[in-house]
Amino acid sequence: MATVDTAATEAAAPQRRRLVARPSTWVVWALVAAFFIFLIGILVSVLVDSFGRRWFGGWLPEEFTADWYAEAWDRFNMTHVIGVTVGVGVTVVVISVLIGVPAAYLLARRNFPGKQLITLLFLLPIIIPPITYGIPLATVMYNVGLGRTLVAVVLVNLVPSVPFVIMTMTPFIEQINPSIESAARMCGARMKDVFLRILGPLLVPGILAAAILVLVRTVGMFELTFLVSGPPTDTLVVAIYRAMTAAGGGEARSLISAMAVVYTVTMLIILIVALRFVNPTQLVARVPETRDD
Repeated sequence: MATVDTAATEAAAPQRRRLVARPSTWVVWALVAAFFIFLIGILVSVLVDSFGRRWFGGWLPEEFTADWYAEAWDRFNMTHVIGVTVGVGVTVVVISVLIGVPAAYLLARRNFPGKQLITLLFLLPIIIPPITYGIPLATVMYNVGLGRTLVAVVLVNLVPSVPFVIMTMTPFIEQINPSIESAARMCGARMKDVFLRILGPLLVPGILAAAILVLVRTVGMFELTFLVSGPPTDTLVVAIYRAMTAAGGGEARSLISAMAVVYTVTMLIILIVALRFVNPTQLVARVPETRDD
């Protein structure tokens, strides 16, 4: 009996040791918790400010109202701003996919001189700060008469978006077995049919993931859009900045908070749609099914 009790005690000892976390683990969890508390506190502060009147006299405003949203909608022409934001985002996504997917296919399937250099050039707009190439781009747009136009806003946002699609889709295409395409061509399929009917269904998850990530990136892109846009062509994030820099007084602060809440809700909707239909972390797991072991 004593032997059984001793064995049970020795088996339970590692479990008790695993339950006792190291001090460094507690420090990490404390820092993570502090970060999320700070972040949630900022979001709650902006949300309360967007509904409150005569705040900062206590922990909560003296009264709550939704009039700030109606006033912000009318004063800053939010319907037009949101329409511009959605229009620019969708246009950039469509053009980026139409250019980026065929370019990614060429990089994945063809070997040619200077391939590594071209790949490096595609990486540059992604890894370097947008402001470094945004100012020369804006100068070119104004010199050719495209400044403060939707065309300029779309063009400057394509500079980082197209390489982003290419860098996302290239490894995805490389994991698809080329023998599938060879078999289709041997059966008489043309290259267009191979791309649309054979590769197309296999590439849909990757295209959706790249498109949604480009949409989020474009909606949140401030630097490039701000440099070439004007009041009629501002996206939501730029409109918030212009309202904030031109604001004065408590009422304007609440109006800006209402605009910030609308922007946050818009981004959350996009992210919810992304998580609902696409999980980028599973893309690599889906594609190898087409390869031969």
